Amino acid sequence: MTGSSPAPAPDSLKRGVLGTGSLVFMVVAAAAPLTVMAGVAPLAILVGGIGAPVAYLAAGIVLTVFAVAFTRMTRYEDTAGAFYAYIAKGLGKSWGFAAALLALMSYNTLQIGVYGLFAAQAKATLADVFGLEVPWPVIALVAVALVLLVAWLGIDVGAKVLGVLLVLESGILLLMATGVLAHGGASGVDAKSFAPSAVFSPGMGGVLAFGFAAFMGFESTVLYRREARNPERTIPRATYIAVGFMAVFYGFIVWAVIQAFGSGQVVGAAAGDVGGLFFTAIGTYVGSWAATVMHLLVISSVYAAQLAFHNAITRYTHALAQDGLLPAWVGKVHPRYGSPYRASIVQTVLAVAVIAVFAITGADPYTKLLLWVNTPGVIGILVLQTLTAIATVAYFLRRNKAASTPVALGAGIVSSVLLAVATYVLVDSVGLLTAASATVNVVLVSIVPATMVIGGAVAVWLRKRRPAAYARIGEGDGETQATPEGIPA
Repeated sequence: MTGSSPAPAPDSLKRGVLGTGSLVFMVVAAAAPLTVMAGVAPLAILVGGIGAPVAYLAAGIVLTVFAVAFTRMTRYEDTAGAFYAYIAKGLGKSWGFAAALLALMSYNTLQIGVYGLFAAQAKATLADVFGLEVPWPVIALVAVALVLLVAWLGIDVGAKVLGVLLVLESGILLLMATGVLAHGGASGVDAKSFAPSAVFSPGMGGVLAFGFAAFMGFESTVLYRREARNPERTIPRATYIAVGFMAVFYGFIVWAVIQAFGSGQVVGAAAGDVGGLFFTAIGTYVGSWAATVMHLLVISSVYAAQLAFHNAITRYTHALAQDGLLPAWVGKVHPRYGSPYRASIVQTVLAVAVIAVFAITGADPYTKLLLWVNTPGVIGILVLQTLTAIATVAYFLRRNKAASTPVALGAGIVSSVLLAVATYVLVDSVGLLTAASATVNVVLVSIVPATMVIGGAVAVWLRKRRPAAYARIGEGDGETQATPEGIPA
C-alpha cells in the first residue's frame, strides 16, 4: 500500500522508516530538554552562578568534536551496536564486550531511574492541579505500561509520539524565554553570563557535570542504523543537528531564565526555590496558565525520555542477541510491527522489579529511585563516550588507516582528552548529582568499573570456551537483512 510502513522481514527490524528528523526527535527527546531545564538547570545556576549557560555550550562543543571522529568511523562500520561495537572495532573484542555490559547497565539505570522522576512529578501535579492523591508506585507502573505499548507498536510510531512531545516541551521553554526578553527581563538584558569572571568562577567545574548529563543519549542515532533511511547520510546529519540544537537551546534557555530574575539576583532566587525557578519565571512573564501547562509538559517530557531510552536499550539488546552474546529469543522481532518486542518485555520486567523494590522499602521516588539509580548510568555513558573516542583513534591508526583524515584523527585525540577530563570532573562532583553520603557515592561510582571488570572477565571466558561467539563481538552480522519492501537481501 502506498505510504505504508515497510513490512519487516523475519527477525529484521523495520527498514528505512526513520529519516533525519525522526532520528533527531529520538535523540533530543531522550535528553528531555524541559526536564533538564526546569529540574536541573536551577541547581546548575545555584552551584556555578550566572556562568551556567557556558557549561552547556562547552559540553556541546566537546561532544561535537567527538562526533566528528565518531561519525567518520560509522561510515566504514555497518553495525547497529553503537558504542560497544565501535569500541570492539577499535580497542578489541574484550573491551567491546565490557562496553556492551556497561551500556546495558547505563541505559537501564537511566531509564528505570527516571520512573522515579515521572512518579514524583505526576503525583505532585495530580494533587496540585486535579486534587487527586495517587500512590507513586501506581503512577510509575502506569508509565511502564505506556512505554511498553508505544515501543511494541514500532519505532515509526514511537518517533511520531516523540516528535509531538518534543515540539510541545521545547515550545513552552521558548514561550518563557520570549516573554522574559519581551519584557526586558528583571533589570534589563545583559551578557554577564559570558564574562570571564562568570565563566571561570569556582563552581563552574561542578556545573560541567550537569552540562554533560544534559546530552545523555545523543549517540543513540547509531542504534537505529538498521531502521534509518540512507544511514550513511542521515546518522551523521542527525547527530550533528541534535548536539548543536541541544547546546544552543540549553545555553539560550538558561541565559533567558537568568535574565528573568536578573544577573545579580538569580542565584539567591535559585537558593530560595530551586525546584520552582522556571515555573516562577514563566508565571511572571507569561501567565499562571503557562506555569500550569509547564507542569503538565514536564510529565510528558519525562515520558518521552523514558520511551527514547527504552528504544535505545532494546536496540542494544537486539544487537547483542544478533551477535550471539545474548539468547537468540531475546532478539526476536515482532512479525507485524518490526519491533524488538521480546527485548522490550525483558526491560519492562526489570523496570517493574526495581520499582517494586523501592516501593516495598518505602524509598523516596526522587531522592532514591531517580538520583541513586541514575548516577551510575550518567557516569557509565560518559565513560563509554571516552572509550569510544579512544577507539576511534586506535581505529584510524591501526585498524583502518584509509578511513582516517587529519580532521577526524585530530578530533578523536582532542575529544579523548576532553572527555576523560569531563569524566573526572563528573566523578569528583558526583555528590551534586546524588545529594548522598560519601559511602553511597563510592558505591554508586564503583558500579561502573565493577561492570567493566565483569564484562572483561566474561569476554576472557568466551575467548577460551566459546571462540565463535567471541569472534562475533561487535560484528553485527547476525540480522537478516531486508530491503524497504521487506524482501531479504
